[in-house]
Amino acid sequence: MKSDGKSNSIRGKPRILNIGRNFIGWRGKLLKGFDHGNHWSFQERIEALSQKSQHFLDEIKSLGFTRTMDKLDRGKLSVFNQLNFFQFITGIIVPLICIFGNGKFPITAFFIASLPAWVNLLVLYLNFYYRYEAGMITYFILYPLIICIVYMSGMNLGVELYFILNGILAVFFLPYISQMLFSVGFSMVSYFVLVIINKEYNFQLHTFNFFLFLFNQVTAIIFIFYALFLIKKENNLYQFGILATNRDLQDKNEKIEKQKAEIEQKATELSELNSLKNKLFSVISHDMKTPMYALRNLFRSMQQLDMSGKEIKAIIPDVVSDLNYTTGLMENLLHWVKSQMQSANISPGELDMEEITDDAIHVHQLQATTKNISIKREMEESLLVFADKDMMTLVLRNLLSNAIKFTPEKGAIIIRMKKETPYCRVSIIDNGIGMDHEALTRIQENNYYSTNGTARESGTGLGLMLSKDFLSKNGGALLIESEPGKGSVFSFTVPLAGNG
Repeated sequence: MKSDGKSNSIRGKPRILNIGRNFIGWRGKLLKGFDHGNHWSFQERIEALSQKSQHFLDEIKSLGFTRTMDKLDRGKLSVFNQLNFFQFITGIIVPLICIFGNGKFPITAFFIASLPAWVNLLVLYLNFYYRYEAGMITYFILYPLIICIVYMSGMNLGVELYFILNGILAVFFLPYISQMLFSVGFSMVSYFVLVIINKEYNFQLHTFNFFLFLFNQVTAIIFIFYALFLIKKENNLYQFGILATNRDLQDKNEKIEKQKAEIEQKATELSELNSLKNKLFSVISHDMKTPMYALRNLFRSMQQLDMSGKEIKAIIPDVVSDLNYTTGLMENLLHWVKSQMQSANISPGELDMEEITDDAIHVHQLQATTKNISIKREMEESLLVFADKDMMTLVLRNLLSNAIKFTPEKGAIIIRMKKETPYCRVSIIDNGIGMDHEALTRIQENNYYSTNGTARESGTGLGLMLSKDFLSKNGGALLIESEPGKGSVFSFTVPLAGNG
């Protein structure tokens, strides 16, 4: 709590209520409240008075608060204001009782005995005008000095324990070690000299009125423990505030770390997606030309040359092969684009695997017939799965097309379906050329990989990547087993409808 000079006298004025005006209007408010509450019950009057008292005490505690003051300084100032206020009340009670209760008590003694209370009031006044340092000096130097004057004037009012209270508060409130040591030393020396050594006083309150003397002793003890309680309370609140702030910061750091991890993951995914996009554009720019050129050359030859039907028929299979490849490429590209769109939601439902398999066989029957490859389906029972129909259709078509591509003429492909609760396992088994360990590793790592088929069929590698992605989104997985020269087994699992 440091003073900034004259600017402090106006800083933060809107923050607090005008205590001076409240002091002036306090009596009027009370009278108005009691007049308004003539018809209130006794309990209601007590509650109203309690609320007003609490409001007034809150105003006292907030004297000198500013917007820029931190919680620790606010807590210290609140404790300091409370102690000065209650010390003023108790410090003025005893002199008033003495002067009104006994006509022999001189008016001069009254003013001397009440001096410490007016010091407390001066401290509150200084705090009200943001003169924190002046308030501290007044309390920790002037207050024990005034008590010394009271004792040196020949009056023992039983307020010696306030020297102890002053030393305790100096430890907590004074910011510098030198100030604290001076205040504590001054209070302790004063206590030792005026109370322990000097025993003779002209006016002894304990002989004049023992109950008032006891009142001063008890209130001093209460103030000591009350001050310690308030200091402990404010320190606990401050520590709890720090702990709460630390927890909030920790939660925010965890959220930031989580967001950072998500951003890094998204960045990695975007990087991979961008790399795949570049490769796909490269494939498209190269491979889309082939069927277009083939069709152009066919039609140009038919237009410019007098080609026979036999010659045209000989060219058609190559053109159809190129168009089949392009059709498969376009279908995969469209599904890939759809899967990357945020608006493309998975729509799982109950699917009959027999129908999905029949559709895949029908689509690729011409491709298989061209190479004289037989396709056989094996299933023990009708199997219903829970998955997205379009995705499962594409997966089966890609895997079957891939098996035909790498199976030589007069080969055989088996589509085997088996129930393995809670999944359905679908296996596409071929007796083709198979794959080595390196090719398997590249596929399992989701790397871009493609080779030509047994009839020099082209590929992009996109079909397998899409299949793995679609199976993962539907709660399934892809397993590949292969050995060079002995064929391959592409198996995938998909959840059964109703978990079997």
